[in-house]
Amino acid sequence: MTMNIEVEFPDDLRRFSLPPGVAARLQSLLDRQDSGHALTLPEREEAEGLVNMADLLTLLRMRIEPRGRSPKRSLGRNGGPRSKAEL
Repeated sequence: MTMNIEVEFPDDLRRFSLPPGVAARLQSLLDRQDSGHALTLPEREEAEGLVNMADLLTLLRMRIEPRGRSPKRSLGRNGGPRSKAEL
């Protein structure tokens, strides 16, 4: 079964990133782990969740802004470049 979902994305793709405070918290957790300090189970779960969220946001940005294209351009019906018929 295939499901299509239409989502309108803002023109400002920078919004598709972790907020500065959340990114700082994730970096703090990762730095502690990298320095050899074991994270507690809740901290590991928090870090994993934040990494998953950052990955999802990155994938969204990549889907919206294909390589070499300006984010200002609109996409065609299938998410790719607009065809001549759609122009």
